[in-house]
Amino acid sequence: MKIKFIVNPISGNGKQKDIESLINKYLDKEKFDFDISITERSLHAAEICKTAIDNKYEAIIAVGGDGTINEICGELIGMDIALGIIPAGSGNGLAFHFGINRKIAESIKQLNTSQIKIVDSCSANGIPFVNVSGIGFDAHIANLFHHLTQRGFRNYIKLIFKELNYKPKKYIIKYDGKTREVKALLISFANATQYGNNFRISPKSEIDDGLIDFVIVRNMPKIKIPQFLLKIARGKVNSSEYVEIIQTKEMEIISDERIIHLDGEPHEINNNVIVKNNPKSLKVLIPNV
Repeated sequence: MKIKFIVNPISGNGKQKDIESLINKYLDKEKFDFDISITERSLHAAEICKTAIDNKYEAIIAVGGDGTINEICGELIGMDIALGIIPAGSGNGLAFHFGINRKIAESIKQLNTSQIKIVDSCSANGIPFVNVSGIGFDAHIANLFHHLTQRGFRNYIKLIFKELNYKPKKYIIKYDGKTREVKALLISFANATQYGNNFRISPKSEIDDGLIDFVIVRNMPKIKIPQFLLKIARGKVNSSEYVEIIQTKEMEIISDERIIHLDGEPHEINNNVIVKNNPKSLKVLIPNV
């Protein structure tokens, strides 16, 4: 199989700095004909991916975080070419959803016996995403995190606690012929299960069921927030009295918010966002477990 590794050298905490030597050491050379490209600027991963598609590569292996994966997936959706993942970001939500090992050496070994799974992708106002996206508090945090010079999970958690004075917002949601008004801290659009680091905002999401799980988190007393975060960490957020989950193929959300996040990357919107599922549109190399 002819594959290309696309490496984002600034993802996460830089644990991918020895990626070339690790690939040479652990990748099955009899199974894979490979080369490596390093991104040098914003959107460079997409450029490299386009060229690889033209040159008939059979798989693109993203070495980075969910933002890098999102950029590459934007080119692979609907194509007969598979995505592989070596997790090297701060959260690695999609990688952990698929059971990919957080250690780079081990995740390379997993590639050797991987299998192809065809999964759903999604879009928000026509912009693709694959993992978990949202509006409200998590988009607010994603936007602040995007501008930090020091990344990593610890700094992400610090941001959450620093911004706990965030006020819930009013949203009009339209889905399945219904129109409702909700007041929420956030609405998460979950194709997969987690933000990253096994923080599962939508533990029952299935990435190939043709549906998006819209997780509506209502306001709660501050004293309840640590307990709520613990529920996310334990994959039990769906049992919270402050959570409603709506499964549907498409939803329009109208509000005064101007920022959403797509797989952790902030994007500007006007006053509405239309979120859609695109069933069975992406091939992914996942561990053969």
